Amino acid sequence: MRILVTSDTHGDFGRLRRAILAQQGADIVIHLGDGGDDVEKVRFSFPNKTFLQVRGNCDWGSAMPESGEYMAGGKKIFYTHGHNYGVKSGDYTIISEARSRKADILLFGHTHQPREDYEDGLYIMNPGRLSGWEPTYGIIDITEQGIVLNVMKLP
Repeated sequence: MRILVTSDTHGDFGRLRRAILAQQGADIVIHLGDGGDDVEKVRFSFPNKTFLQVRGNCDWGSAMPESGEYMAGGKKIFYTHGHNYGVKSGDYTIISEARSRKADILLFGHTHQPREDYEDGLYIMNPGRLSGWEPTYGIIDITEQGIVLNVMKLP
């Protein structure tokens, strides 16, 4: 199972579309906020994909949830934008939240800094941002052999 993880598109729905096209094998697309309207602009072009999203600090007036949980390939994913957990100042709070939810994978954005990590049983990913210079996104592969995280540059 492949999951495409995006964040911080900030109105650049064209790059979101390009990331989805670059990862056509991904059945699930998770957008981590700051670009909720961008998801709405592309979702109908990809009816066979499952879209999950949360609101970020720049998604003013959005009714989207601030966080979510999803089971994929038998693994629990906790995803959020990250601003409510102070991720620009450190990751202790958000990692503690993921552990309290018994998550296997933690996904967050907000910092615009790509990250792929493994810490004491928890896979951690920030896909970076699709807006601005050097746009990036993340992919997660969940197989019987395990979990692989990769941050990719948008072609």
